[in-house]
Amino acid sequence: MKIYNTLSGKKEEFVSVEPGKVRMYVCGPTVYNLIHIGNARPMIVFDTVRRYMEYKGYEVLFVSNFTDVDDKIIKKAVEEGVEASVISMRYIKECKKDMAGMNVRPATAHPLATEEIAGMLEMIQTLLDKNHAYVAKDGTVYFRTRSFAEYGKLSHKNLDDLRSGGRSLLVSGEDQKEDALDFVLWKPKKEGEPYWESDWCQGRPGWHIECSVMSKKYLGEEIDIHAGGEDLVFPHHENEIAQSEAANGKTFARYWMHNGFLNIDSGNNVYQKMSKSAGNFFTVRDIAEKYDLQVLRFFMLSAHYRSPLNFSAELMEAAGNGLERIITCVENLKFLSGSAGEAPVPEEEALSREAGGFRAKFEEAMDDDFNTADAIAAVFELVKFANTHASGASSRTFLEKLLSEIRALSDILGLIVEKQKEILDEDIEAMIAERQAARKAKDFAKADAIRSALLEKGILLEDTREGVKWKRA
Repeated sequence: MKIYNTLSGKKEEFVSVEPGKVRMYVCGPTVYNLIHIGNARPMIVFDTVRRYMEYKGYEVLFVSNFTDVDDKIIKKAVEEGVEASVISMRYIKECKKDMAGMNVRPATAHPLATEEIAGMLEMIQTLLDKNHAYVAKDGTVYFRTRSFAEYGKLSHKNLDDLRSGGRSLLVSGEDQKEDALDFVLWKPKKEGEPYWESDWCQGRPGWHIECSVMSKKYLGEEIDIHAGGEDLVFPHHENEIAQSEAANGKTFARYWMHNGFLNIDSGNNVYQKMSKSAGNFFTVRDIAEKYDLQVLRFFMLSAHYRSPLNFSAELMEAAGNGLERIITCVENLKFLSGSAGEAPVPEEEALSREAGGFRAKFEEAMDDDFNTADAIAAVFELVKFANTHASGASSRTFLEKLLSEIRALSDILGLIVEKQKEILDEDIEAMIAERQAARKAKDFAKADAIRSALLEKGILLEDTREGVKWKRA
């Protein structure tokens, strides 16, 4: 199995630190709003990497954090007049609903930054003791970037080039820094912000130190794979490497994986990078109103994860049609199997061996840096083969062999290819009534569980002054 390693800039044979085990960390979202489809791409991509690793027999320890203290979270909390934790907990819950809708499996651990402050204080102190960090007059703790000789090895940036390249490339600099490239490990609180006590000041951690500490706590000092969007290569992942390796004296991660940007059709087939600042983004919840979220997953996997991916209604329709081809084949095989005979048909032994060849093609694609586009092409070849050779004259053994192969390969990709039984209107109304009763009894956990169950069935609820309104996605 080969993985493209951002660190080396080439594909490398995968060799885990500990045989048979993969330790993998994926940077998660900052939870101040509903997640958008740009957030969804790494979730889907690296969930698929995890699934394939498990298929290959590895035990995968998969950690993905939630950044639950951040300027954007604090700003939203101030706007609503609530504690920052109210905002973060609300959107963590919503994020988990969207992840379930996309068939993204929960991580082995989903640590929260605010619950790991003690570890951050400890690592910062270690960096101070080793002279990799210093304390400014106002209590801000900075990492001394030039103290780490290999700084820039991930992003392939040179410190002197960064310094002379203008402020746009520099980590934001205050006059109190020794060097404009030094970055914050701990910063003083501002009025009304959440804060924690430290030896340097009442304050909160810098963003980069959070992931270094959570990765170390849940996965150890040296991990196999660190992953995220390509926008995180610099400065976030570069800074993680510097502080982790300076503190621990070990290689932080062997393989660095980064997915490409998602581009949005801005009209006339002109695509622009999706960003909240540009206002050209869709939330996963927006997409769920028009499509089954399995279509979004299929769409995300239809291109290689390192390639930029264009998003448009036309491309989503094409993805929906592609997924439907697989689902229709599965339904047809199930239908034929229901009335098929047990007696083997002579030519089916050779056909079964031929069908097994598609799995080899699938594995070849996935072993080549998780090429899901070619893996899906192998599934389509298998579907075409099944549509050609399965008939009312086929034996149940042969039909179930084809069905098993399609299900297995689809499952590795996290694609649900069984038609979901449509929930009846009266059942929806009954569940809404049960939810209302739970809310009246202040059993909010049950009410949320019912809402999530309906969302998984493609039913969207809207609480209005006139009562609960619902619609099918």
